[in-house]
Amino acid sequence: MSAEIVENADAAPNEPFDVEPPYVPDDEAVSEIGEFDDRFLDRELSWLRFNQRVLELAEDDSLPLLERCRFLAIFTSNLDEFFMVRVAGLKRRIAAGVAVRAASGLMPREVLEQIWSTAHELTLRQSKVFTEEVLPGMAEQGIELLRWDALDRDEQKYCKRMFKERIFPVLTPLAVDPAHPFPYISGLSLNLAVLIRNPKTGKEHFARVKVPPIFSRFVPLGNQRFVPLEDVIGEHLNRLFPGMEILKVHTFRVTRNEDLEVEEDDAENLLAALEKELLRRRFGPPVRLEVEESIDDDVLELLVSELDISEPEVFRLPGPLDLRGLHGLADLPREELKYPAFVPTTHPRLAEVESAAPVDVFKSLRRHDVLLHHPYDSFSTSVQRFLEQAAADPHVLAIKQTLYRTSGDSPIIDALIDAAEAGKQVLVIVEIKARFDEQANIRWARKLEHAGCHVVYGLVGLKTHCKLSLVVRSEGDGIRRYAHVGTGNYNPKTSRMYEDLGLLTTNEQITEDVGHLFNNLSGWSRNASYDDLLVAPDSVRSGLVEAIHTEIGHHRAGRPARIRLKANSVVDEAIIDALYLASREGVPVELLVRGICSLRPGVPGLSENITVRSVLGRFLEHSRVFWFENGGEPQCWIGSADMMHRNLDRRVEVLVRLPDAHSLAEVAAVLDLAFDADTDAWVLGADGEWTRSQGEVHLQETLIERQRRRRGSAKNA
Repeated sequence: MSAEIVENADAAPNEPFDVEPPYVPDDEAVSEIGEFDDRFLDRELSWLRFNQRVLELAEDDSLPLLERCRFLAIFTSNLDEFFMVRVAGLKRRIAAGVAVRAASGLMPREVLEQIWSTAHELTLRQSKVFTEEVLPGMAEQGIELLRWDALDRDEQKYCKRMFKERIFPVLTPLAVDPAHPFPYISGLSLNLAVLIRNPKTGKEHFARVKVPPIFSRFVPLGNQRFVPLEDVIGEHLNRLFPGMEILKVHTFRVTRNEDLEVEEDDAENLLAALEKELLRRRFGPPVRLEVEESIDDDVLELLVSELDISEPEVFRLPGPLDLRGLHGLADLPREELKYPAFVPTTHPRLAEVESAAPVDVFKSLRRHDVLLHHPYDSFSTSVQRFLEQAAADPHVLAIKQTLYRTSGDSPIIDALIDAAEAGKQVLVIVEIKARFDEQANIRWARKLEHAGCHVVYGLVGLKTHCKLSLVVRSEGDGIRRYAHVGTGNYNPKTSRMYEDLGLLTTNEQITEDVGHLFNNLSGWSRNASYDDLLVAPDSVRSGLVEAIHTEIGHHRAGRPARIRLKANSVVDEAIIDALYLASREGVPVELLVRGICSLRPGVPGLSENITVRSVLGRFLEHSRVFWFENGGEPQCWIGSADMMHRNLDRRVEVLVRLPDAHSLAEVAAVLDLAFDADTDAWVLGADGEWTRSQGEVHLQETLIERQRRRRGSAKNA
């Protein structure tokens, strides 16, 4: 579909063709696909390949230096979470004796061994690029991360004074002897293993000192020079152990199982159960031990023994450990070493009249729907303004909102509280089980409750992951509903870094569907049928499989047929098999997958017509898009659902069908650019390996330039 043809079109797209007879795969077609017993790539190993692509960005010397530094920090954070959740889950299944073969054909033990091998290789690559390229490159630019011995005398004096005044009072040395058992080592904490000797008795002792996380990971010394915090502590241990001889000091870090398991037999007890589980999280079993490569064997042996860690779970690395702290260096005010500054602008349909006052969002939406593309379109002047104006508008009767993750100082929360205090009916579906945001979401839930909002925690057994807002407004011609359906969280901070789509609409079918869904989430209503929404766990998988089958029918009838999917992850076997079936029938299938992809493209007789690409860059590609050529009358769905079991079976997810040709054209233009052979991307091979295409066009930079041109033309209009 050409974006130019429908650039100014606002009419609703035609209804889908009826394919007569409807295409239904026969048993033979299904069994032929089943004969390819290696057709699924392993999801865990595919995730590691995703983090490898992040690492390749850090290795890319064409990128600005501090952005490479940030990608090293992101690689570390990603791998931490992978071990805390995915590796921990594998170990738990093995220990419980419920290890079953994965769709890839691998047993959990085989997957675990490949994870250890690949993770060791990747972390060594990370250390290499950090020490051999990024560190020297920063030093050339006057940004120096130094070890203790490289500091000058004034800097060492400064550190000595800081240790005495600020750090020393916080430290708690923990000895290990018959009266002092080996201390509990909290997950992801940085620690010093200290071997000391009593000069009187000659007896040696082991002690652990935790590096306090309340201080900067890399201590600023002035003039953009830094030293690792553990070096400062390690150099002054004689103050912690007066009268003792310091024999050896080594840094180590433990990763623990930090996934949560909450039994939801009673929704009323969910908050209490979750808070109890959060306390347990701190004491999960270890799944990885990182140590500096210079560690003595006897100290390492003690750590391995006390932590009950196996040899493959030990990662010996050049120091310093825990490179998450590189975010602090990447944030330095050295704009010449970063991506050029980018400022989102207001969507043209929300800024049609130049005025000092903010645009009336409701007035704009009565004229036409608005498809937002963040971060290029400003979140604050669209979604945030929509909710803030709804809270302040005396004609608004009710606001209904889902919250999965939001920022610490969220204007969305403030707007909902303002609305409730103004007497409006405010319903908030808070997902308190959003992984690693549970504590924050519990706080928001209680804050909203105290302000008079109706707070609901979704449906028992399901995470509410959909991104929905509904505003009910009294107008001259009656009640009108306004809705926002998005692919990303209501988080003003991440909206500047995450690529997402969102539809603001007054379409009666969509807003009625959204209203029914909120009733399902807040009450005992059970409406599983919607006109313009697909809702998991009821209809997302089946709806998408049906759309794929319909595309096969169009292809068989000689009508235009093509499937384009954009997602974070593609794992679900039923959808992958449906895509294989489409490929075997000759339907072109194009996938844009940021993270995990279990589909194996380019396999003769199975997936010759499927290509898989991945785009990574300054923004995190996060939107989910499902495009079907539909015989020449394209259909496109956007929403919150990835193609994973947890999304399709254990979450409330929503896809909305774009209702107008203008929105379709905007999505078509982005997809055309993303799938263009000249666009820089990683391409997945049949062997599961990703290869960078090194195209001359960069998707995100091109979209930034388009936005800048749009802003310039608006100013000159």
